[in-house]
Amino acid sequence: MTANEAIEYIHSVCWKGSVPGLERTQTLLRKMGNPEKKLKFVHIAGTNGKGSTAAMTASILQKAGYRTGLFTSPYIYRFHERMQVNGTEISDEDLAAVTEFVKPMAESMEDTPTEFELVSCIAFEYFFRQNCDIVVLEVGMGGALDSTNVIEVPEVAVITNIGLDHTEYLGDTLEKIAETKAGIFKENGSAVIYRSAPSVEAVLENICKERNVKLRKADFDAIKLHTHDLDGQVFDCGARKNLFLPLLGAHQLKNAAVVLEIIDTLIEKGWHITEEHISEGLRDTRWAGRFDVVSRDPLFIIDGGHNPQCLEALVKNIQDYLAGRRIIALTGVLADKDYADMYQPVMPLVEQFVCITPPNPRKLEASQLAAYLQQAGACATACDSIDDGVKKAMELAGADGVIMCFGSLYSIGTIREALHHVNI
Repeated sequence: MTANEAIEYIHSVCWKGSVPGLERTQTLLRKMGNPEKKLKFVHIAGTNGKGSTAAMTASILQKAGYRTGLFTSPYIYRFHERMQVNGTEISDEDLAAVTEFVKPMAESMEDTPTEFELVSCIAFEYFFRQNCDIVVLEVGMGGALDSTNVIEVPEVAVITNIGLDHTEYLGDTLEKIAETKAGIFKENGSAVIYRSAPSVEAVLENICKERNVKLRKADFDAIKLHTHDLDGQVFDCGARKNLFLPLLGAHQLKNAAVVLEIIDTLIEKGWHITEEHISEGLRDTRWAGRFDVVSRDPLFIIDGGHNPQCLEALVKNIQDYLAGRRIIALTGVLADKDYADMYQPVMPLVEQFVCITPPNPRKLEASQLAAYLQQAGACATACDSIDDGVKKAMELAGADGVIMCFGSLYSIGTIREALHHVNI
């Protein structure tokens, strides 16, 4: 099997979307010899900020000398990004070998796994074969019934920022969503949470009490921003001074505060991590597609914001980093997103919207998005392809404008490819 054949097989699995239940994943892992039971984990759930939090945590652990696995989703540019060890993506050879190992066991099951369940099992086997000391494991969706939740008690379970997303699966209030995500809190474990509304925190606190989980809350009051520009931010967090983070935006400092609580939990448990490891790990964190400056001339920024909460953060970033600049929005969205609420906050800051269709089966057609935006009073144009969209946005931006891409993580890879076609 080649890597391409492995990816074709993974994507060809009978796509059931999200089917609740851990039984299929547990069955397949049993057949595989339970590689997940031989690994240690930092397990991260949440609506927004999971990936950034995971990337910072993995970077610090790697600086501390630990062989660190990182499992994230979705990928931005290529499938291999989803499984990394010490910052290096899984190789073609390893992806092919592990998939070939897992495939006959998956196919022998009466109730076959979904695509995400299969990918999770491949990742567990890969990290085991790579002799990882610790794996930073991002939840796919929700918590309790997500296929990553087959692991035993992690070193620390984490819940990042909670918002209303995937409500058909997770619940229609923040409190219900918090309860679902807290399914990753296991008896006698440790947990770290991003600060939320008191009613949401109360849900999480009660679950921690029931399960005897030691809870830490990120201290946002301890954050003090010194400077920020398009290269990064310098900040203090409590006693830790002059930390540099290349990820941009006030929300990323809050994510960093969560990460520092994760690291302090690990230090309490005996992991050897110094202040130097922490500052170097934050400084060298890379996480594509989050207010990501991909070109300076013209200024071209890609952001994966795809729900109302993300767009609130994007609005603040535009105000903080791009005040007074002309903004041309290059945007596409999935049809099942709450795009009416999404676009309202950003409309006053955008001169023109260039609409594209994301390369995803759940896409909203560019023409439909443009019609919605025009009806809402914005200036919007629909483009037939992402290449055309990039060209159009650059024409409209001219020499002094900023092209801001957002709306769907699934468009980012194609947008980057299109940028190469127009010689950026």
